[in-house]
Amino acid sequence: MFDESSLRNAIRGVVQIDSQGTVTVTNEQRLRTGVVEQLARHAVFAEKPEVRDASRWLIRRLGEAVSVSSASILPLYKARGRGECNGFTVPAINIRTLTYDVARAACRAAKRLDSGALVFEIARSEIRYTEQRPAEYAAAVTAAAIQEDFRGPLFIQGDHFQVSASAFYKGDREKELSALRALIEEAIAAGFLNIDIDSSTLVVLDHPTIDAQQDENCRIAAELTAHVHRHAPAGVTVSIGGEIGEVGGKNSTVEELRAYMRGYRRHLDRVASGSEGISKISVQTGTTHGGIPLPDGTIAKVAVDFDTLREMSLVARREFGMAGAVQHGASTLPEELFGKFPEVETAEIHLATGFQNLVYDHPRFPTELRDEMYHHLAHAHADERKAGMSDQQFYYKTRKQALGPFKCRLWDLPVEVRDAIGSDLERTFVDMFTRLRLQGTRALVNRLVKPLPTTPPLTARLAAVFV
Repeated sequence: MFDESSLRNAIRGVVQIDSQGTVTVTNEQRLRTGVVEQLARHAVFAEKPEVRDASRWLIRRLGEAVSVSSASILPLYKARGRGECNGFTVPAINIRTLTYDVARAACRAAKRLDSGALVFEIARSEIRYTEQRPAEYAAAVTAAAIQEDFRGPLFIQGDHFQVSASAFYKGDREKELSALRALIEEAIAAGFLNIDIDSSTLVVLDHPTIDAQQDENCRIAAELTAHVHRHAPAGVTVSIGGEIGEVGGKNSTVEELRAYMRGYRRHLDRVASGSEGISKISVQTGTTHGGIPLPDGTIAKVAVDFDTLREMSLVARREFGMAGAVQHGASTLPEELFGKFPEVETAEIHLATGFQNLVYDHPRFPTELRDEMYHHLAHAHADERKAGMSDQQFYYKTRKQALGPFKCRLWDLPVEVRDAIGSDLERTFVDMFTRLRLQGTRALVNRLVKPLPTTPPLTARLAAVFV
């Protein structure tokens, strides 16, 4: 039961909150040995909205009290654009399930390597099927960082805040854009100070020129950029990403990058003259989200166009002052390839399905629970089964859809199971972060990025929960 009483009991003797909303930690050891996890569970599962909101507010304020503050990665990326730091690739980790445990494992790995350059993110589509709204996701990640004593800037990102091409071109385009604007506002309010705008779905390759093909992408990205800036916290410039090639589609070219930047800057100056533009650019290099499952359940090999990545990153930095190119759909690639990304100056790499697979396929994951989840998929998502699909292909493609409906069951896995999964995730993160050359980046991040307090004031509605 997660209610006002259990919340107050959890923090008694550990946290003090005065009438002005000032939070003081009186026992950091107890905070990190059980209390913050209880707060995370209240933030996710409390039935009363005011208890959930109060828990989320408290986690955010506690983070600021113990030097775990949500921040924009923009200063680091601008320094990279100026050529002041390079040689590593920032991992952006999409957490679809066991968010608290996966984030803890990533924080432990980062501490082992003395790294501060990592991003936690969730995409628009993932928010829906994992049933994690931005405030819930941010609370779970922040609580994990507190638990592991991961100090410094915490980069939380909205990934693929994507425009639906069908809704835009064949439906009500203003309704679609209004939904995206509302999501941006919700995410920023929750502490997401990094937003990736994905309007690459609006590229029309049938148009006769590259500029014409990219124009709608440029216009919508610029309008949403201006919207992000209008809703940013005082004193904070949100880091924004753009995208020129939809992941899984045609490989991107330098000509498309230049056309996009020309059009994007023109449209941005029209709606918000002189505003900060994007800090990085996502390109398509031959990968797909989640990989391509074969009938036997294995994943098809793909050829990543590293030459394109290198060229795109260099042009993005030298001509436009950005951090460089961003690689999507990479978590299912062979581990030996990860060392190539920093070699070709990839700015950021997005990683999702591989971690989901590690959880689902872990030897300690309960077989009966996985069977229940697959049974649910077989009925609730039968319409997604294409002709000729094997069972292995169907479940691999759809099993992310079970994560929301089974969220509570997953959080309630036995501690020994969660710990075993967490340990293997930590080893995976250490190996991946090492290949991405993140060792020792904490000092650089701390020197460049100075987080500001962004937690909103304590309202009377939330204060009543703590009394």
